[in-house]
Order: sequence, then C-alpha cells, then structure tokens
Amino acid sequence: MEIRTNVEGTRATFEVDGKLTVQTAPELEAAIGAVSEEVCDLAVDLTGVDYVSSAGLRVFVAAEKLSMSRGGSFCLLHPHDDVMEVLEMTGLSEVLTVER
Repeated sequence: MEIRTNVEGTRATFEVDGKLTVQTAPELEAAIGAVSEEVCDLAVDLTGVDYVSSAGLRVFVAAEKLSMSRGGSFCLLHPHDDVMEVLEMTGLSEVLTVER
C-alpha cells in the first residue's frame, strides 16, 4: 500500500493506493496520527483502493473521532463501488461523510 499526504492549512488529504487490510491499516493510522495538531479537517482519498477490511474501517472511525475532537471534519473521497458496498453494509455510509 502507498500513502501520499497533502497538507494545506488545516486540511490533510491522504491518498491511498492498494488494499486496506489488517496488515496495512496501521500505516494509514500512523500517517493520520503524524499530522500536526493544527490540522483539524481530514480526508482519505480512496480512488486507488479496491478493498477495505474491518481494520481499515476502524481507522476511518478513529480518524473521524480525531477530527471531531479538533473541531474539524472527516470525509472519505471517491470510494470504488466495492468499498462503498462495505460502507453501506456496515452502516458507516450513514455515519461518515462520503463524497463519491
């Protein structure tokens, strides 16, 4: 998996390529945790992700909690249909902001 982090002001976008599994989810979690405390708006671009496991979903929930604690927002960008199906089946599509 590859992660590119782009920080602009108080917003950080994490572009992820590959599968988000129990083995790779800690990499995304670490990247999110590494941004400055001044960054309050977080976004994960899922354009390059075709699979998300429950470990990846946990990272999304933790990122949303982090952004909310900083007074910001969290969103998932451009999920593939398979990833969107997982978000819908788990109910996270109703809880998290998802921009298709």
